[in-house]
Amino acid sequence: MSSRTYGQFCGLARALEIIGERWSLLIVRDLVLGPKRFTELQAGLPKIPASTLSARLNELEQSGVLRRRLLPQLDAAVVYELTEYGGELDQIVLDLGLWGARSLGRPAPEDVFTLDAAILSLYTTFQSEKAKGIHATYELHYPGGMVLHAIIEDGALKVADGAHPGADAMIEPLGPFITDLLSGQLSPAEALRTGKVRLEGATEYLELFTQLFHIPAAPKAAPGIVVR
Repeated sequence: MSSRTYGQFCGLARALEIIGERWSLLIVRDLVLGPKRFTELQAGLPKIPASTLSARLNELEQSGVLRRRLLPQLDAAVVYELTEYGGELDQIVLDLGLWGARSLGRPAPEDVFTLDAAILSLYTTFQSEKAKGIHATYELHYPGGMVLHAIIEDGALKVADGAHPGADAMIEPLGPFITDLLSGQLSPAEALRTGKVRLEGATEYLELFTQLFHIPAAPKAAPGIVVR
């Protein structure tokens, strides 16, 4: 664990001491989806120095958030996985991700959008209560060639890498327009009319998609102080 503390007897302060260091929560984010090798974590966090990744993994291991496990294979590879204690962060990660998504705006040219981030963005925005009785499969194509699929089964969601041959609809945002679609800033009809989203399948499936996956409205800026 980091030697830096807030010096407060407070659960929130303690939580921040454990996962508040730079990159720590993103490491947890990527491990929520399953165990990963060091190189896989590096690939998902391309801007993290190897020494920093090693330090954060050691700190999270010492705090009981993750553990190392030796795979029963010839190469005896080591993977990192969340402990039961660390796994309790999954809903916290999703809730915090949804909170932050409201302020995403447009991606900067140097921003990366990883497969894990794409998968978690669907879990984050999924409206399970609106998916009761719904059975649908979507295939999503993102800029850069990334493809994943989402299966909705009566309120439950399963997202995985790759195409799905039995998908009811294929959705391809032609640029950073998926957040506009999910936040309601861009209607399904307008998205198709302007070519911002390409669809294979019935239009109704795109409309359903925006009902099942939703980002709440962005927070309004506080009014400026008027000095009289």
